Amino acid sequence: MDDGVLLCRGDDRALHANASALALLPEGEEPESLQAVLELVPAEARRAARATGHWNGELALEDGRILQLRIYHHHAPGDDGYALILFHDISEGHARQQELQRRHAQLRQTLIRLAGTQEQLVQSEKMASIGQLAAGVAHEINNPIGYVHSNLGSLQEYLHSLFALIEIYERALRAPDPKALLPEIDDMRSRFDIDFITSDLPQLMSESREGIERVTQIVRSLKDFSYSGRDDSWKLADLHHGLDSTINIIWNELKYKVSLDKHYGKLPLVQCLPSELNQVFMNILLNAGHAIEEKGRITITTGLAGEEVWIEIADTGSGMPESILQNIFDPFFTTKPVGSGTGLGLSISYGIVKKHNGRIEVDSKPGEGSRFRITLPVRQPVKDAG
Repeated sequence: MDDGVLLCRGDDRALHANASALALLPEGEEPESLQAVLELVPAEARRAARATGHWNGELALEDGRILQLRIYHHHAPGDDGYALILFHDISEGHARQQELQRRHAQLRQTLIRLAGTQEQLVQSEKMASIGQLAAGVAHEINNPIGYVHSNLGSLQEYLHSLFALIEIYERALRAPDPKALLPEIDDMRSRFDIDFITSDLPQLMSESREGIERVTQIVRSLKDFSYSGRDDSWKLADLHHGLDSTINIIWNELKYKVSLDKHYGKLPLVQCLPSELNQVFMNILLNAGHAIEEKGRITITTGLAGEEVWIEIADTGSGMPESILQNIFDPFFTTKPVGSGTGLGLSISYGIVKKHNGRIEVDSKPGEGSRFRITLPVRQPVKDAG
């Protein structure tokens, strides 16, 4: 057996240990030292087993191995009885759990660092997107990861119970009279509520699968938003697909106060840098959401005019006076409170649209909301097509 097995009397005198149990001893210990194997088991665990008939727990060895320890105590009439001690190595599973916790801690640290990336917006347009998306993406991913993690905890408890039940079935199969262990089996099934476990396991697995699929969908939207490719080459792209991916990524920022209307026209594929245009859509949509204080509406309309496509994003927010409109595309200009914005979003968007040989226009009045219109050529001029 891969598991260690130790048989001893109730007065803590070791009688027999298999090779796996003897292998648990530190180097230098005599292989025949049955008592040394017993000494690996905490005295309080042995006392608890004598008192209740069984004990389950974990044991950490000096060499770093982690063991699942099970003690079954049988009281014989007229003496101290006997104890069966089983050692199951769970080091690998424990290491995986520690690695998962380490990665989770790294993820938390990464998210904390991302919260401060706005100071680096001048150096990197990509960092501008990540800084604004970090909180929303983290929130959307944390929800399914949270209940998947909770389900894994329940599954671990269920596995321990099922393994214990399997062990007693194995004992019954090896016993001269298997029926003699039926009362113990029935008692264990009742204590571990095996009937509930068998009905709950499929539901836990289904919920966990749904959670992972939700994370996959979020990651896929994020990948579509960034277009994932590192070559940054000009491509023929579906702008509606880019708009939808962007909305999926930032929806956590908007959904509590914004209703969204989409009026998509029939657009051809547009030659562009998709990830950069997605940044433009994101900046304008987030600004529209910030302009709405309580409840409002954002309307996205697209169309084709000759050899150009246009995208309009209108909101029912607070609007802007003419004095502000003259400066909104200037670097570092912002109407937000100190610490709430860098003033780079619209400046970066203006540069991206200009890079695409397009134009961006804005119409706004105080109290009536704002309307941004982006116009882009379907195909880039040959000299600028890269």
